[in-house]
Amino acid sequence: MASATPTASNAAPPARRTGLLRRFSGSEHAVGWAFVTPATVLIAVFGLLPILWSLLLSFQKSDLLTPETPFVGLDNYKQIPGDATFRLAIEHTIVYTVLFVPATMIVGLLIAAALNRKVRGISIYRTAAYVTMAVSTINEAIIFMWLFEPSFGVVNAVLNGLGLPQGQWLSSPGQALYVIVAMTVWGWTGFAVVIYLAALQGVPKELQEAAAIDGAKPFTIFRTITFPLLSPATLFLAVWLSINALQLFDEVYLTTRGGPLHSTTVVVYYLFDQAFQQFNAGYAAALAYVLFLVILVITFIQFRVGNRFVHYNR
Repeated sequence: MASATPTASNAAPPARRTGLLRRFSGSEHAVGWAFVTPATVLIAVFGLLPILWSLLLSFQKSDLLTPETPFVGLDNYKQIPGDATFRLAIEHTIVYTVLFVPATMIVGLLIAAALNRKVRGISIYRTAAYVTMAVSTINEAIIFMWLFEPSFGVVNAVLNGLGLPQGQWLSSPGQALYVIVAMTVWGWTGFAVVIYLAALQGVPKELQEAAAIDGAKPFTIFRTITFPLLSPATLFLAVWLSINALQLFDEVYLTTRGGPLHSTTVVVYYLFDQAFQQFNAGYAAALAYVLFLVILVITFIQFRVGNRFVHYNR
């Protein structure tokens, strides 16, 4: 009888563990983990592992073809300051970002303000404004290559009809980057319209009506009341569009391949060229981490500066 008591007490913990396991498996936590686990595994395999592998690669000399990848320390990073083509790519990326981000935000705000009203068929207009985001990058590139084709493009045909000088556009070192700016502004305007339209619909109508009763003109109401209350959306768009601008690649790859004469070579395209055209993968990985740090710093600065001017409607 004395030995039966320890046996029963020893059997109790597994029973409690079994009960806890049974309760957990039937709880909402288990269901949540069941849904989250596949995505977590995919992110780890296809996201985190490549990031860690590329970090290791940035300290090695690799051509992605031979198994030998000797460790070279910081040599890849030391090459970056003396790379003239990379400096040129930085200049092009800065010019593109400075033009693309404000232009997209301004055009998006103007269209959103025009669509923020109750008129017949407004849902059709709003859908049409977002269509640019539904168009794939490949189709977008084909459209603009056709529009700006020097010989039979629509833009040159219109200019010729107006008696204005025609351009070589994507074939011109001085014009190609600006065509890409126009193309990406067109492609991202729909996104900016949706963000600004949602923000406009959240502006309290009573503030605008009170200002109108006091005799304020529509432009004054927009400048002093509506626009300051759009500052959270403006900050979000500035950060989001800047990150995308610094990572410009698809449009350049599909239209100019960095030409003519490297006039549209941006940082990410140059990174791609080093890795998969020149087979200098270690150096390309180092460039990728430099770009990552630059994006991190710029985003941090944008949030620190932007938060001083953001007005939240509580």
